[in-house]
Formats: sequence, structure tokens, C-alpha cells
Amino acid sequence: MKLIRRASANWKGSGMEGKGSVSTQSTTLNKANLSFKTRFEDGVGTNPEELIGAAHAGCFSMKLSFVLNEAGFTADNIDTNAKVVFEDGKITQVQLDVKASVPEISEEAFQKAALDAKENCPISQLLKAEIILVAALV
Repeated sequence: MKLIRRASANWKGSGMEGKGSVSTQSTTLNKANLSFKTRFEDGVGTNPEELIGAAHAGCFSMKLSFVLNEAGFTADNIDTNAKVVFEDGKITQVQLDVKASVPEISEEAFQKAALDAKENCPISQLLKAEIILVAALV
């Protein structure tokens, strides 16, 4: 199966004073504000790092669900938070904090599934950054 998803960005002006927007094919993002302030300060809008964090958290959660299903388990709930570290002009690290409720799974089986999901979710495979996983059953 081959899927193609699209997103776009527009920027006007200089890097510091300019402003722009990002949009997605699904229109979930439709000209969402993008600026120096939204990336490096506290402005209203989005930035590439939080979009990568959202993509990674979503991708990991879905992959973990599939891995658990393959092992004969179904999660009641998976909550994943991604902390994206941007320093010296690079994304250097992503920490995935996952808390999941999975009936009848052992801690060992859960940790194995979480590690599999971390290593094999498409966003993890895309990133050059260090990926740290903190996984807990709740």
C-alpha cells in the first residue's frame, strides 16, 4: 500500500519579522499561524517541532496498538506525550512518554511491544535524533 499525504507552508518576509502559515491536506491545519514567536518564543500558532512531536506521538501510539494486537492484546487506552528538543539548529532528541492500560499483559511483554513500536513506527525511522522511551502500564 502506498499513501501520499500533502501539506504546505507559506512564508512572507524575513526570518525574524516575517510570518507564515501551514496547512494540511485534511484541513485539520488550515493556514495555522507560523512565525518566529511561535517557534522560538510564546506566540499563538504552531511550529515545526510541535508538529513533529504530534506526528511522532500519534504514529507511536498507533504502531504500539498494532504490535499489541499482533501479540494477542488490545489496549484500553494509550496516552503518549512527545518532548522534542531543538538545540543549536537541530532536533537532537525526542522523548516519548507513554502510559497504557492493557488488560492481562505482563510488564515484560508490554515493554517489548513498546520498544518494537519505538523502533518501527515510521516517524521514529525518519528521525536522526536520539529517541528516548519511557513506557508505563497504568
